[in-house]
Amino acid sequence: MVVGGTETISNTVEWAMAEMILNPRILEKVQQELDQVVGRDSLVEESHIGQLHYLRLVFKETIRLHTPLPLMVPHCPSSTSTIGGYRVPKGTRVFVNVWAIHRNPRVWKAPQEFIPERFSGDDGQKWDFSGKEFDYFPFGSGRRMCAGIAMAERMTIYSLALLLQAFDWKLPEGTQLDMDEKFGVVMKKAKPLVVIPTPRLTKPELYS
Repeated sequence: MVVGGTETISNTVEWAMAEMILNPRILEKVQQELDQVVGRDSLVEESHIGQLHYLRLVFKETIRLHTPLPLMVPHCPSSTSTIGGYRVPKGTRVFVNVWAIHRNPRVWKAPQEFIPERFSGDDGQKWDFSGKEFDYFPFGSGRRMCAGIAMAERMTIYSLALLLQAFDWKLPEGTQLDMDEKFGVVMKKAKPLVVIPTPRLTKPELYS
């Protein structure tokens, strides 16, 4: 679980940071929430995660738009089955393209846009990580869904909270943000994110 979660979590943090830098309104809203919940004179703790409601929406939208494992873990039926009118023979290796499912325009409004608010309110309650809704299951579904959901959620949100509470971020002068994807077992950015941090906490000793 730890080995499988290391790269996926770091990639998700990178994608979330890139999307927020591309959308300054969202970045500012996350930092405002951190200032209200934690302030600038102390560091965010894991105990604050439950109060960071908007940052959790950012996390959910990040793994919708940039699903860590775009084709999920392969499955193999133990008996011949018919699914959606298609015959799937016993022993077939099946890959589920959840990347495409999460960008289906028949389900998602403006599917290519980064909109954390789509997971708020009554509509957002149905999009959980249980795998019961087959339009949103970033951690898979059924008995073989990801065993590290709790770790992935807490580690990603906590890492983002630390980065965004402690620093303001901007691109190096004269550069543009490249959002191209590098397809693979794990979906990465084609070009790593390079940004410049500026301290924003009130106490210098918090950085030591």
